[in-house]
Parts: sequence; structure tokens; C-alpha cells
Amino acid sequence: MPSPEELKERILRLKEERNAVILAHNYQIPDIQDIADFLGDSLALAIKAREIEEDVIVFCGVDFMAETAAILNPDKTVIIPDTKAKCPLAGMVDAEGLRKMKEEHPDAAVVSYVNTTAETKALSDYCCTSANAVEVVKAVPNKKVIFTPDRNLGAYVRSQVKDKEIILWPGFCATHDALRVEDFMQLKKEHPEAEILAHPECRPEVLEIADHVFSTGGMVKHVRSSSKKEFIVGTEKDMAYRLKKENPDKIFYTLDRAICPTMKKITLENLLEALENMAPVVKVPEELAEKARVPIERMIEIGRGERTG
Repeated sequence: MPSPEELKERILRLKEERNAVILAHNYQIPDIQDIADFLGDSLALAIKAREIEEDVIVFCGVDFMAETAAILNPDKTVIIPDTKAKCPLAGMVDAEGLRKMKEEHPDAAVVSYVNTTAETKALSDYCCTSANAVEVVKAVPNKKVIFTPDRNLGAYVRSQVKDKEIILWPGFCATHDALRVEDFMQLKKEHPEAEILAHPECRPEVLEIADHVFSTGGMVKHVRSSSKKEFIVGTEKDMAYRLKKENPDKIFYTLDRAICPTMKKITLENLLEALENMAPVVKVPEELAEKARVPIERMIEIGRGERTG
């Protein structure tokens, strides 16, 4: 069995041979974070994916992220090391249900979290990420907005955008929705000087007790500039690896249950195998991609001021 160092060496060699770039989300395991060419949140990764010059994009994240990269780069090869890395939240919207909701609210714009399938994006007017959801909804000219699929993120947006009617799709991120106020308060009791940073996919009652609400990219930016030395990280546990690596003089506390199992599907072994075989390739039918590209591009244009990855 090759050591992690040997695997990384082989991956880097193959990456150069294939003219590939490795993009990784902040929730990836530490070994994947270390070997990535670019590490970021969903918004930063979407922006970066559109700027790639290499022929091959290897996406270390979950399915909708690789799919988004493929939509933005129809002339490039996009690979995801494990096709079982599927986001349950993205699967909570069905096209038929969304069409019905649009018929019920014909004057509403559809804003879909980037954590959705290409089919959902194709039925949407705008996409957003947790980094720019509030800005996107504010920018929408309609006074009524259907927000899919995360009800917690949607509720947070509703609390920040008072002049619009926001209709929430009843989806949720199982990892963030499982976090409870008592989880945070126990850590706060043990570490009273620590700031609570919460992701907007957390429940509203969690956001109420947080010191700050940020996307993962927002957390990176805040911790870097903060005079505080201790932080309770209210999102997926491996986010703390990046924060600690970039801020070695600061202390980070994580919640034991904050684990996204699908983000852990990507390993050095299947990353190497993907580069060796140039597969699995992520493809989106061109007609579908064309429709889905429009709301993604709108998201990127609105979010360019939020480069927080």
C-alpha cells in the first residue's frame, strides 16, 4: 500500500502530464486540501472554474459542484474521483414539484442554491451560494422569490431581506441541520473566549446565538482579520483544518457530529485512479447546460465582490 506521500507524488506527476487542475471544497479531507491547486467555498470554486486554462478539471467535492464546473466549461474535461459523492440536499428538489410551485406563483423569481442539480438550475432564474444568497435575492427585481432547496439558508435570507416575500422549499443540509444550540453552548461553556461562527445552513435558533454567520469562505476571511484567538466552527469539521493551517496561532473547536459523509468519499486513492483513467467524466447535455448556465452566470456576476474562498 503506497504511503500518502507516495500517492501525492504520483498525483502531482500525473496532473502535470494531463494538463489538469485540482479544485477542492473546504470540507474535503486534509490530504485532499493539501494537494489541491485551489481550495474554496462553492462561490469561489464556481468563479475559479470559469477561469481555468488547463484542459482537465478534477473536482474534489460533491456532484453538483463538478456538474457546475462542466456547465461553465463545455470544452474541458471535468472529472469527479467518486460518483457516489452526491449531495443529499441537491436531491431534495424535483423538477415536477418546482414546476408546480412556479405555476402557483407566476410572479415569483426562482432563486436556487448552487447545491442543486442541473435540472433544478435550468428551471431557475438565479443561482446563489451561502456567500452571496442575500445579495442575489436583493438584486432580483421581483418582489416574490421562490427559494430552493435549503429552508435554513432561505430563512436566513428572509431575515435579512425584509421587503420581499420569500417562499421556502422544504429542503435541508443534514450535516448543518443536525447541529443544535446545546452543542454550541457546551463548547462555549468550556471555551468562553471563543467566538461562535455558524454557517447559514444551520437552524435559525443556532444562527441567533452565533456571533457571526458566514459561508466557509466568509469564515476564512473573518478569522484571518480577527483579533480573536479562539473560534467555535459551526460547519463541517474539516473546515477547521484549513483555518488552523492558515492561522496557526489561533485555536479552533469543532462539533463532533458535524461530518458530511459524502464529502469524505474523495480520497488520494480514487483521485489518483481518476487521473490515471481520466474518468469518471462529468457531462451535462448541451441543451440542459445552456439553460442552467444562465442562472449560474448571474450568480457569479453578482458574487464577484464576494471572492472569499
